[in-house]
Amino acid sequence: MALSDSKMIAAREKAREQRLRQTTGTAIKMTILSLVAVIQIFPLIWLVNFSFANNTEIFASTTPLIIPETLLFSNYVRAFVDGHFLLFFRNSVIINFLAVILVLFISVISAFACTRMRFKLSGLVRTLMLLGMMIPIHATLLPNYVIFLRLEIIDTIWAVLIPYVAFSLPMGVFLTCGFMGTIPREIEEAAIIDGCGVFRLIPYVIVPLLRPVLMTVAIMTYLTNWNEFIMAMTFLRTRTWRTLPFSVLEFVGQYISDFGAQFAVMTLTALPAVLIFLLLSKHITKGVAMGSVKG
Repeated sequence: MALSDSKMIAAREKAREQRLRQTTGTAIKMTILSLVAVIQIFPLIWLVNFSFANNTEIFASTTPLIIPETLLFSNYVRAFVDGHFLLFFRNSVIINFLAVILVLFISVISAFACTRMRFKLSGLVRTLMLLGMMIPIHATLLPNYVIFLRLEIIDTIWAVLIPYVAFSLPMGVFLTCGFMGTIPREIEEAAIIDGCGVFRLIPYVIVPLLRPVLMTVAIMTYLTNWNEFIMAMTFLRTRTWRTLPFSVLEFVGQYISDFGAQFAVMTLTALPAVLIFLLLSKHITKGVAMGSVKG
């Protein structure tokens, strides 16, 4: 009996030590993750905090965050009125909506052609499309400007829509091809036997199966192009089709800038992207994981 009791006591002590180690490991892990989360979210907090301050408080601040004497909601009013926020927001929505639609359409038909249609140059065509991921944006600014100038599309929606689609397409094709490679061909063959042609096969059979990866491509295209500035700055001259990042420039003067209003504009600009990412982040992870399995 004494031997049995000692074994039970030893087992309890061992179980207690294991629970203690697990609790300690969990606490350390949660502390590290919390610290990383604070570091990641701090720029957003800093952005919102400074959007309610004036220039004097911003320049006089010696701490990362400030406590304004008065919350200046007038910064947001100026962002809407003097920053032409609604005009630039409308332009950004229209351009990004069209870019997402075009990227999804071309990605689907390109992936179907490269993975389902057998022709000699299918591998080469796919490789050439994917090579677009290796081309830096800045390397294309000058040649694109010359081409667009000769085509007389400078300062039009096409001047930014074409590059946005072109630079978003390689990733879209890559993910869509990888995901389509996991779809059993028997599903398409059964639809063809039932009399479904190619022009009905893609929208009614292929696209519903591609829904997870198409959601990922749409979100990534939107997030990539929403805050893009360098191409828009190069190809757009007037306010007609300028996008949200230009609203910040409305408060830049020759000798002084209205930093409070600039922070308000940046807060309003970041808000849609942050909300979409928070609501749909699981779709991004799921689509990327499934789209990179094969292809």
